[in-house]
Amino acid sequence: QVQLVESGGGLVQPGGSLTLSCVVSGKILGIKPMAWYRQAPGKERELVATISSSGSTSYGDSVKGRFTISRDGRKNAVSLQMNGLKSEDAGVYRCWMTGFWGQGTQVAVSS
Repeated sequence: QVQLVESGGGLVQPGGSLTLSCVVSGKILGIKPMAWYRQAPGKERELVATISSSGSTSYGDSVKGRFTISRDGRKNAVSLQMNGLKSEDAGVYRCWMTGFWGQGTQVAVSS
């Protein structure tokens, strides 16, 4: 019933930018908190950014000042604008909403 689908991943040079999108389908009542997570090989899953139902945002220390999470109007859909990408930003990025997960989108940062 509920499905989250991420898109926008790819290969970017250090210092470059990418915008990830997460669209939600299914019957959802109201605006839900959402988040982006990422995981690199050999590392634990890391919380990247969150956005509350009221629009408040928070960010992991490693991405503060570089990443921005935002909503698409009143819908349960979010984007993650990533600027000044570093090699340590590489990994699989997954969207989360109320216990549901997207399939993930790969972000690679390399010269």
